[in-house]
Amino acid sequence: MKQFDAVVIGGGPAGITAVLYLVRSGVSTCLIEKLSPGGQVLMTEEIENYPGFPKGIKGYELVDTFVEHLSSYDYAKINDEVRLIEKVNDRYIIQVGDETIEAKAVVLCSGARYKRVGTPGEEQYTGHGVSYCALCDGNFFKGKNIAVIGGGNSALEESLYLSRIVEKLHLIHRRDEFRGCSCYLKKVEEHPKISILRSTVVQEIVGDPFKGVTAVRLEDLKTGEKRDMPVDGVFIFVGFEPVGGFLPAELDRDAAGFVPTDCEMHTNMPGFFAAGDIRSKHCRQVATAVGDGATAATAAHAYLESLNA
Repeated sequence: MKQFDAVVIGGGPAGITAVLYLVRSGVSTCLIEKLSPGGQVLMTEEIENYPGFPKGIKGYELVDTFVEHLSSYDYAKINDEVRLIEKVNDRYIIQVGDETIEAKAVVLCSGARYKRVGTPGEEQYTGHGVSYCALCDGNFFKGKNIAVIGGGNSALEESLYLSRIVEKLHLIHRRDEFRGCSCYLKKVEEHPKISILRSTVVQEIVGDPFKGVTAVRLEDLKTGEKRDMPVDGVFIFVGFEPVGGFLPAELDRDAAGFVPTDCEMHTNMPGFFAAGDIRSKHCRQVATAVGDGATAATAAHAYLESLNA
């Protein structure tokens, strides 16, 4: 069984930063990433709010710079899926693929994924008119006509944000009543750029391979009426879900399944840290993930030092 001081799970911005800080501290480190490094960043066409890139940068280009920064350091990499984590005495046993490894400390950076609505066309046009992040992609739809799908606080808040950018916004909710706070709903209802379509579902996101999204196919759940509504883009805000089906049962999680930490990224389990989108927090951005990763790695290094004291 291979043994490491620290294992970092997830190769997004938080995980890459954590590995960078750990290896520079002389800690034997293993990075586990099921797919390609980058995480949700790879789904973003362009990032305009990450410091150091005043003209913006493509998501994949930013990931390339992260990976290049790590390329000169010596650390182990496993490209497979974590199946199980168990705490045995003062060590963590991690089953990854068909392999089992051992670590004194774990930095969990497995992230979160945007919830999909499962509408035909959604997957096909993600990154080509379908977005899950108003802050990331809103400016690409300046002066355009868009649809927003959702009924909670995120849908209401993001609609208000997008209304400052777009020409017209159609907020589509499958129910009559919204789940979000009344203060947000009142502002949305009174906003001249926002129209609300209640008891309505998007049956299909329609598009063109070259133009991207061109329309949404709607169904009124009360009347059964179906129609196509031309739009230039679709924003989907139906929540996040954590990537963590493999986590130990002893690990605390909030009602949505995210992992609570203190300000130093400690969880309730000794030697187990969480960083990035898997954390229970409000703001999920590249900048916050990088900060989390640095903090978690620093705390993990201090923990490992305490074991040797």
